[in-house]
Amino acid sequence: MEQARRKARQLATSLACNLTCAEELALAVTELGTNLLRYARDGELVLSVVQGPSGEGVRVESHDAGPGIRDLELAMQDGFSTGGGLGSGLPGVRRLMDEFELSSTASGTEVVATKWAH
Repeated sequence: MEQARRKARQLATSLACNLTCAEELALAVTELGTNLLRYARDGELVLSVVQGPSGEGVRVESHDAGPGIRDLELAMQDGFSTGGGLGSGLPGVRRLMDEFELSSTASGTEVVATKWAH
């Protein structure tokens, strides 16, 4: 997990993100990685530099092989947790990142989120 967080900060810094931008990205990566370890099978995080209308950014992709999230709408509500936590994980990632997409089936969950350099 620490390696992914460090890589996120490094990529953000290489794109001239300010400290707040870099820390928001690192926090989102930490949360997504924690979710993979806690809830998923065969998960991976992929970080990449992307170009878009907003300039350069860092895309974080979280993929796993299940078991999936039964109710996406409920999972995106603050305070909801199936694991006994605070329930701020996925909603927090959505707030921290500039773009956020979530899809899930019984065969896996995918989160794709992008933080644009500010």
